[in-house]
Amino acid sequence: MPASITLSNLSWSTPDGHALFSGLDLSFGPERSGLVGRNGVGKTTLLKLIAGDFPPRSGHVIVHGSLGRLRQAVQLEPDETVADLFGVTQALALLARAEAGLASAEDLVTADWTLEARLTAAFAQVGLPVDTDTPLTTLSGGQRTRIGLAALVFAEPDFLLLDEPTNNLDREGRKAVIDLLAGWRGGAVVVSHDRELLEAMDAIVELTSLGASVYGGNWSQYRARKALELAAARHDLGEAEKRLDEAERKAQIAAERKAHKDSAGRKARARGDAPLLLLDAKKERSEKSGGAGARLAERQQSQANQALSRARERLEILQPLSVKLAPTGLPADKMVLRLDALRFGYEPLRPVLDDLSFTLAGPQRVAVTGANGSGKTTLLGLITGRLQPQAGHVWVLPGFALLDQEVSLLDPKETIRDNFKRLNPQSDENGCRSALARFMFRADAALRSVGSLSGGQMLRAGLACVLGGERPPPLLILDEPTNHLDIEAIEAVEAGLRAYDGALLVVSHDESFLDAIGISHRLELSPAT
Repeated sequence: MPASITLSNLSWSTPDGHALFSGLDLSFGPERSGLVGRNGVGKTTLLKLIAGDFPPRSGHVIVHGSLGRLRQAVQLEPDETVADLFGVTQALALLARAEAGLASAEDLVTADWTLEARLTAAFAQVGLPVDTDTPLTTLSGGQRTRIGLAALVFAEPDFLLLDEPTNNLDREGRKAVIDLLAGWRGGAVVVSHDRELLEAMDAIVELTSLGASVYGGNWSQYRARKALELAAARHDLGEAEKRLDEAERKAQIAAERKAHKDSAGRKARARGDAPLLLLDAKKERSEKSGGAGARLAERQQSQANQALSRARERLEILQPLSVKLAPTGLPADKMVLRLDALRFGYEPLRPVLDDLSFTLAGPQRVAVTGANGSGKTTLLGLITGRLQPQAGHVWVLPGFALLDQEVSLLDPKETIRDNFKRLNPQSDENGCRSALARFMFRADAALRSVGSLSGGQMLRAGLACVLGGERPPPLLILDEPTNHLDIEAIEAVEAGLRAYDGALLVVSHDESFLDAIGISHRLELSPAT
């Protein structure tokens, strides 16, 4: 039987009763499918259901074939090695005994003489040659992701299940993952916001609160289809609004006619110029026809309101986020950041940064780039004062804001609204709610505690609290801002940052994002020697 994954009438709810899926029907064959959707819609949960981490509330998950899975985060054992991750520790030990002349005849029969060559090929596919006895704890997060992918390829599963595989990878690592998937001939279900990676997909599956929609083709083809759907949804909304206006107009006319007839009947009864019996009969007929007309008008209004509600709901799903920012007032020649002969290392004789000088003036847009381990996050720590240089000097314009990957400026115990008010004390309630709504935290959503948010929702809340005030900071420092945002939110942030008139200092490996926000300068870091 061909490899396949089938989801039938699948339902799942969070422990607090929030329904993520209801009656979901979806199937995956031996193609590469990109799974996209807004943060919190249940993409990672869907992968866990497919992998069998927990059973669905109702419905069925049927998998024909083997699965290989890459998680967003894995708890490592202190002594776990690359060989352990690949599951070849014993097999490599047997080969070592054979090479030393210590293997038994039975060992020689069972030895996998192709193992080392296959391991080398798997490492080459992700562009990261390592020794199999390397402890995983000594590798960076990006290196562990690449080695984890190599282990999946080595196992040759029928399906790859990948959850944000390019997060925290440098440019070289991202390219290795993209190339790997572009050449993958099995099935793959990939949760990602990486638009470059999604261009290598055969299909895009969009998950929304209403279910799943499958679009054949890659990311660009999906976006073209979505643009057409958005135009159609706007047209439908306009038509629904017209129908409601017409129903309300007809209801008003009917009510006015009935009121006119009732008034005429009362006047005739008062004058006594018609038999009372005839007047009573006319009144009864009028009440019956008026009641029927009122019921018809009410039904037409109800139907028009329902159509309008459906049209608005569809537009809400399709309509991208829209972000508008207030001006910072930063002058064009104002010094924002200066680094003079900066030196820092976590070990005295092994500097991470050495003799680094740099200036940022006015509303420049600077990307801090470099391979994993070159000191990008360390540099941000020095600029923000979390770390102190061993030599040199850092000066930064007061009033800057940092959004790190943990969004540590938010208090997880407070609501999004309360965090906004704390960070923007001059804002009134209307201003607060309006700012949060622009980042899709409307009504009760603004009252959720930050600690209950997903990673992407938390970063979106941080952006809302920092950028949504009456006077955004003159310098905004972002550390991998797209790592946990869904694509629609990324595009909204891009639109907002394009309108931002302050200085930007951005650590990011996402070239699509850097191009979209108009980066004008780059500070390329290399590991110090």
